Amino acid sequence: MAEDSLEVARRRLAALTDDSAAECAPARRLEKDAALLGRLLTAAASRRQDGGQCEELADEVAAGLNLFDQMRLALDQLETRVVVEARRCEMDWKQISQHQGFNSSQAASQRYQRLTTRLEEIRQGIR
Repeated sequence: MAEDSLEVARRRLAALTDDSAAECAPARRLEKDAALLGRLLTAAASRRQDGGQCEELADEVAAGLNLFDQMRLALDQLETRVVVEARRCEMDWKQISQHQGFNSSQAASQRYQRLTTRLEEIRQGIR
């Protein structure tokens, strides 16, 4: 997605949000985890600029690495939910594929199927 269209999408979605609306748990978790990782990277960069070593941050960096599996899971859940909403809004797979940056409706449909399969395997404890 081009940078301009990405900004348009962000503004359009921001206009929909209402602070009184119920929050989506995976989205909120992602937001918090991304903020934590941002602070971790800022602290690491600051430490390097001051000539310090990163040994003091090793435990925090390890903790940051642990966040990624849960962040991927949350992103997969969100993407699946948005695709379901797109289908409920009567978007066809060709339209969905264009917005996701895929070259074909088949690619978008297959991605959705892989996501739902992965989420179900995680739910069942297979993965």
